[in-house]
Amino acid sequence: MAWKIDEAVTRGEIDNRIEGRTIGRIWLCGRAEPLVLNLVGDCWRDLAGTRLRFENPEPCALPDCDILDADQAGIVGDMTASLKNKVATVDEEEVHRLYESKEEIPFEWRNTLYLEWFSEINGRVLIEATSYQMEISAHEWEMDEDAEEAQKLANLNAMRDFMAQVIRRREPSSEEMESADELDEFAWEERLKESDRLSDAYQEVLEKYMEDGASEQKEAFVMGWDGLLDALAERDEAGAGNFSEEEIAFDPDEDEDEDDFAEIEDGEFDDDHPLQIKAQELAMRAMDVVQRDAGQGTPGYLLVSNLLQVSGKLAGALNGRNSGYEPETGYVLAVLKRCLSWLNEAVGACQELMSAEEDPDQLAALAHLRCSAFEIRDCITELRRELK
Repeated sequence: MAWKIDEAVTRGEIDNRIEGRTIGRIWLCGRAEPLVLNLVGDCWRDLAGTRLRFENPEPCALPDCDILDADQAGIVGDMTASLKNKVATVDEEEVHRLYESKEEIPFEWRNTLYLEWFSEINGRVLIEATSYQMEISAHEWEMDEDAEEAQKLANLNAMRDFMAQVIRRREPSSEEMESADELDEFAWEERLKESDRLSDAYQEVLEKYMEDGASEQKEAFVMGWDGLLDALAERDEAGAGNFSEEEIAFDPDEDEDEDDFAEIEDGEFDDDHPLQIKAQELAMRAMDVVQRDAGQGTPGYLLVSNLLQVSGKLAGALNGRNSGYEPETGYVLAVLKRCLSWLNEAVGACQELMSAEEDPDQLAALAHLRCSAFEIRDCITELRRELK
């Protein structure tokens, strides 16, 4: 995962005065020699064509920074001194007190120094700070808006390539895809390892793009969820999350309580949480809609297995509160984060099935599944926001 070194930085400089090339030196606590950057690509418009010098007023040593390779050759990521971030206006002790008492934490928007690059040896390295003292030279060349957008797109592709290396998705063999047998212990171990890598990668992507106006689309692209990306595009074309009447009203026999997704106040949980019930019903419907002998690794298999994961994990995190079971907030947030990842995989798989489907009734059934998955996804996002 990313090397976050901002606390260990004592001083440094980034030089993009030669177009297409970004160089620099960064000194860290506990190291006599600086990291030497030799990167392909340019900074964002505010730093393109300039030399940036910066200093950390309160550096401190971090573990493992001493093993970073001194030669940081590679390609640039997002590099800017004008990224907007929320910063608490009270100290850490007060933030903790307000969080524990569920009071609102005061914050303000500040410009953030964001220096990201992808090293050939160390992978993604990141400096993100709001307290550095900075000095920026005059521009020796100017970057226009089109060139900046092209650079940002290149940075997005670099992030996608890096995440693909982190996740290391395993392509199922032809025998696995044709088999409907249960997985053995070793196959499950591989799936669990991939799930852990996927969750870790998604957490890093969430942290990077959470304040971005196009966060959903960028997260889906970087994670390699092309099916989800297509589904998001269709959803946006339909109008801010509204699906067609055929998708919403497909199943006349389904009796859905319109209050299932109402806001849930503290202490009002039933033994079975409404969100978990909805997820379980969706998984059961998916098993009815999808071909039952779908082989491992196929879109149908991924759709059902990911929805079952969501239902099971939500049960463990949300059900049984009236009986005295109250898991820690951090645990619930972690489970909900994983559920978002599985739902994104499920939506992508559903989109693949829809793209290949010719039967109109089956297509409508899949569209209804996708719509319900989006609803649960939005509710999990809202629940995470409330818990935070």
